[in-house]
Amino acid sequence: MKLTTKPRTGEKKSDIKQIRREGDIPAVIYSAKTQPEKLIITGPEFGAILRGVKPGQLPTTVFTLNDGKKERRAIIKDIQYHLTSYRVSHIDFEELSDNVLVSVKVPINCTGIADCQGIKLGGFLRQVIRHVKVECLPKHIPSEFMIDVRDLGMRQSKRLKDLVLPAGVKLLCAAEEVIVVIAKR
Repeated sequence: MKLTTKPRTGEKKSDIKQIRREGDIPAVIYSAKTQPEKLIITGPEFGAILRGVKPGQLPTTVFTLNDGKKERRAIIKDIQYHLTSYRVSHIDFEELSDNVLVSVKVPINCTGIADCQGIKLGGFLRQVIRHVKVECLPKHIPSEFMIDVRDLGMRQSKRLKDLVLPAGVKLLCAAEEVIVVIAKR
């Protein structure tokens, strides 16, 4: 996903408000090599990209930031929204380096819900964890984890240890945590 950026020079609150009035988004990119750099993201372009991203997959989406001189790959570390209009008001990016580990929140999606034995017996699916934090190199960032719940019966569960992790991806939380459970009504 390509984004056009411009350097941001203004430090005052009025400068940032002016950027937002023009429809653009103030941003910061953090890098392990250099100081944080202030940017302006083109608002309509980011909005179009945001509409195309599947729900929950924004933290794992790799963006190519282009300022006309150079291109940098980055992921979104934090995004802030306006309280009432819910428009994006600020973005924090983390620059990706090929040989530096990065931690990301990856969404977990369930498959086989319609064929689940426990649901057919009157239970309901309760997803306890929707995202899991993992550490990996940028080339190994998974877009999502799928977990099959087809074989779960009433009051049975799947845990993080049941996820199939690709090579080079390490969990940053306890493997015994429950992802999904078939609960009784």
